[in-house]
Amino acid sequence: MRRWGVVALAGLLGACSGTVVPPEPGARPAPARPAPVPERPSAGAPTSSLPETPPNLPARQPTAAVPLAPMPSAPPAPGAATAANAGIVPGPAVETLPITGESAARALTAFNLSCPGLMRRTDASGLTQGSDWAGACAAAANWPVAEASRFFVQWFETVQVGDGAAFATGYYEPEIAGSRERRAGYDVPVYGVPDNLIEVDLGLFSDALKGKRIRGRVDGRQFVPYYDRTQIEQGALEGHAPIVAWAADPIEMFFLQVQGSGRLRGPDGRIVRIGYAGQNGRDYTGIGKLMKDRGLLGPGQTSMQGIVAWLRANPGEGRAIMRENKSFVFFKELTGAGPLGAMGYPVAGWASAAVDPKFIPLGAPLFLSMDRTDATGLWVAQDTGGAIKGANRVDTFWGAGDDARAIAGGMSARGTAWLLLPRGTLARRSATPMALPQP
Repeated sequence: MRRWGVVALAGLLGACSGTVVPPEPGARPAPARPAPVPERPSAGAPTSSLPETPPNLPARQPTAAVPLAPMPSAPPAPGAATAANAGIVPGPAVETLPITGESAARALTAFNLSCPGLMRRTDASGLTQGSDWAGACAAAANWPVAEASRFFVQWFETVQVGDGAAFATGYYEPEIAGSRERRAGYDVPVYGVPDNLIEVDLGLFSDALKGKRIRGRVDGRQFVPYYDRTQIEQGALEGHAPIVAWAADPIEMFFLQVQGSGRLRGPDGRIVRIGYAGQNGRDYTGIGKLMKDRGLLGPGQTSMQGIVAWLRANPGEGRAIMRENKSFVFFKELTGAGPLGAMGYPVAGWASAAVDPKFIPLGAPLFLSMDRTDATGLWVAQDTGGAIKGANRVDTFWGAGDDARAIAGGMSARGTAWLLLPRGTLARRSATPMALPQP
């Protein structure tokens, strides 16, 4: 589920972007957002789900909790680019963590699904090799879900990356009104990847630029930046990009772009699932932060719901602000299981999380002890996000439906994170032990 922002308090204020194109004078009003169908819980989801929340109600109020204190650690290395550079220290024993059976069951299912990629991928964090995970993955394949807590106790140890200070936001799979065919009230194009969008691997030209890519287009004999959001909305893609579907509400389409994946529900009730296919290469600007810095969001308006309300009440100014974000996402129709995370596997509500793979290996479990109960528990790193950068930065996935929307829309949690690595990982790295400060 490739995303360029997070629909959550901190994500909207610091990283989200998108656009709102209000109806032109005389345009037909968009159809009302369809009533959501009750969701089947994702694999391993809690058996007692929260009641559905209408989309424009205030963000669901969390239950406060006191997070566990981090382990004593040396000050984070300035400019550390990976977990190995940031430094790791032993965390608490897994059996001492307040892991519920439901949380463990969901995490075991997600971990087992991620194992093939976990063992195959190069760990950008510098902490593990694929072979380190072989034993735990082999055990997970046949481990009874009812005894999931014992699995994590038996196969894992915890480590703390840097100071362990965690910040968690939330995302979800939105469902909005849409149709494969253009019809009355469905006038917002959902574009596929344009045929004139070119991605260049700069590492082919200079070793100093290895790993860096840019996107743009050819204009005459020059390679120039690709069309920005304003140009695309004004028709720059005509004749260059397929239209995958048509959305009804530009504001809802904005949030679906933020998430990078979602569902379009047609007037006949049929669902079309779409997912991230590409991006125009333009920089990502957080429209929520712009709104806050300019004094446009008052107390109680800094959740997703508050921002949506402001956008609907101020369409002209909202369009101008959001066009300051030049990033634009292209989609493709999804036909298999999904939504898919960055590892290529389906992500699951209440279990999957997006992380920075330079600090948390993709596929690895992690335990969050946060200042709100819903974010506290075991998560599995299966996704990434354009705004999810740095050590202990986590974006939790909540599935689809209005409850997921409500939780993700108000998710902003702080606390402590511990990464779960196969037992013996710290011992294998003990050739260069780090001195710990006294508590």
